[in-house]
Amino acid sequence: MTDATPAPASPPSRRARVRAPELIGKGGWLNTGEMSYTLADLRGRVVILDFWTFCCINCLHVLDELRELEEKHRDTVVIIGVHSPKFVHEAEHQSVVDAVERYGVHHPVLDDPELATWKQYAVRAWPTLVVIDPEGYVVAQHAGEGHAHAIAKLVEELEAEHAAKGTLRRGDGPYVPPEPVATGLRFPGKALVLPGGHFLVSDSTRHQLVELDADGETVVRRIGTGVRGFGPDSFSEPQGLALLPDGKVIVADTVNHALRTYDPVSGAIETVAGTGRQWWQGSPTEGPALEVDLSSPWDVAWWADRVWIAMAGVHQLWTYDPATGTVGVAAGTTNEGLVDGPAAEAWFAQPSGLAAAGDRLWIADSETSALRYVERAGEGDGQADGFVIRTAVGAGLFDFGHRDGAAEQALLQHPLGVTALPDGSVAVSDTYNHALRRYDPATGEVTTLATDLREPSDAVLVGEDIVVVESARHRLTRLRLPEEAVKVEAVAHRTQREATEVAPGALRLDVVFTAPTGQKLDTRYGPSTRLLVSATPPGLLAEGDGAGTDLHRELVLADGVTEGVLHVSAMAASCDDDPANEYPACHVHQQDWGVPVRVGDTGTSRLALVLAGLGA
Repeated sequence: MTDATPAPASPPSRRARVRAPELIGKGGWLNTGEMSYTLADLRGRVVILDFWTFCCINCLHVLDELRELEEKHRDTVVIIGVHSPKFVHEAEHQSVVDAVERYGVHHPVLDDPELATWKQYAVRAWPTLVVIDPEGYVVAQHAGEGHAHAIAKLVEELEAEHAAKGTLRRGDGPYVPPEPVATGLRFPGKALVLPGGHFLVSDSTRHQLVELDADGETVVRRIGTGVRGFGPDSFSEPQGLALLPDGKVIVADTVNHALRTYDPVSGAIETVAGTGRQWWQGSPTEGPALEVDLSSPWDVAWWADRVWIAMAGVHQLWTYDPATGTVGVAAGTTNEGLVDGPAAEAWFAQPSGLAAAGDRLWIADSETSALRYVERAGEGDGQADGFVIRTAVGAGLFDFGHRDGAAEQALLQHPLGVTALPDGSVAVSDTYNHALRRYDPATGEVTTLATDLREPSDAVLVGEDIVVVESARHRLTRLRLPEEAVKVEAVAHRTQREATEVAPGALRLDVVFTAPTGQKLDTRYGPSTRLLVSATPPGLLAEGDGAGTDLHRELVLADGVTEGVLHVSAMAASCDDDPANEYPACHVHQQDWGVPVRVGDTGTSRLALVLAGLGA
């Protein structure tokens, strides 16, 4: 890394006196026993607003980051999830209800389908955390992951300050758990067919694997304690499953950031990759499998003599080689988006489904609503060997819908699964369209095989039938593959967020970062900040794209392009500011933004994005 000039330090964020806007959400409140709340009702408590949407892997990471703080400060802190949808499906109230249970959200949630509270707080990215003090003032804002330690320290300071002032109120919070529902499966994720004809299903919300009889309904056995954990017989929201050549099943133990194996004969569970810790920028990207951190592995597949991993948490594909006991990055840069080409240069966005099919590995790239694939490089790819990434269906992060026809104009909506079919085509579990779709490489056409499924997340072949994991109906559903496609009315959508009006020409980009109290930027080994800027369409920027180490950048908008999206990725590392400590504790803060912009003469010439602190 080269030298960097950090963003100017701002005054301690908690001293700013900004009155918190009211909480508004057309969908109402969840996890409160049907009670509604205002900020006045919460006066005397530290309130943390978590702006999230359930498609977003970074938001799911933050849910896990906040669990310890939520438990430790339960009598003084109220966390409120403000659900702010990206996809059309996420604006459906029942979908939010399902997601709150699916991901174990144990605090009140405000369903804000029209982004009313999001706009009131000028939020620009998922996830964003806003801290409100016991007197109702905003004292901090953090975008992205890695802020739990800073918020925990701020909470302790606020508790002490307001206890001394007499403005702190302790007691039970507004959280009321929903009544449990008895079903054989609860939000199952993925499935496979065992050699004897039984099904093995990842029962994600119950932190188990479940073996079902060939009828797809009768429970034969449950694997795992059913309690979230990383012990020898426990899982945490497992997802992907794949058979290995030795007969064992490899499991993507998603929230444990690990790969486990399960032996259907002996019942033994073994950790084969991952440490239980989440991978962060700067961590090793290859090495002994049990010594390298992973990040939310969502699916696995055996292809090209190794296990391929859809590493949703860092927008990459990794591989695990059981013969050598090693893991490493196979494709992707960690930048979020849709870019094809040599594997090392490709961009993904939460790859969540894999299917091996001969010389191709198919990928459901969920956040770009895309079907993509890996294949070995050929003569026309500009490289002698290695792998390349190609897109069959999908346009990018902001275009989605349900439209059949030629692949170049067809649309999906957040697919999570892909299944190779006998004729060389692939079935796509088109999750947020509640449909099973088909792409035929021979014709380049996309069709619809079935509708009226509820959040299908995977499918497996059984003879002439296809068995679909209907995640939000908590069951497996057997379908006969139709000879003719189902006809549906075509719809197309773009993410509905208000565009920021910017002036033509020069645009100053500032990423605001204030190190947490008692910490400073970690400059011991060079720059501790990183900024990456790109645009859709690429022609939106005449100057200023690319990577750098400053948290500010002078951009120049191109003439003739009137709208687009600025993609900004920022990272900052901070460490304890104690010269006497030879080994200070360090933390990484990072976030990706997709900022819709519209060029106009009355627009702003400065775009400020808050990574941590206030001042936007």
